[in-house]
Amino acid sequence: MRHLKSGRKLNRTASHRKALFSNLSCSLIKHKQIVTTHPKAKELQKFIERLVTYAKKNNLHGRRLIMKKIKGNLKKEISNILMHDIAPNYKNRMGGYTRIIKLSNRKNDNSKLSLIEFVDMQSSEVEDEEKKSTIESEDKDNK
Repeated sequence: MRHLKSGRKLNRTASHRKALFSNLSCSLIKHKQIVTTHPKAKELQKFIERLVTYAKKNNLHGRRLIMKKIKGNLKKEISNILMHDIAPNYKNRMGGYTRIIKLSNRKNDNSKLSLIEFVDMQSSEVEDEEKKSTIESEDKDNK
């Protein structure tokens, strides 16, 4: 019986699970939203929210904890994105940095798909795009 055993095994070994969550979190941090299966999204949510909490501390220890969880060559880049781009948006928020939206089932194996994304990140991205478009239009007007 699995009484009081937290977390899903996802039919993987421990090392495979760690690599999976490291890769999924890298993709989520880079693209701000990803589509994955529902059980993976629920486990990734626990993983990524802890990383954002570490990044909110904005100190060396937090950076080292993030780099410990993220595997591979991209750990410095990912920790920089987390600490400088994502964590400042959640400075006053006490948790709940991500949301999971259920999608339709996958065509080939009928598994449940979900979209996991950062909360309140789209507003800043839309503002950035608007700034870029206004700068481009001003440049065209100046020419």
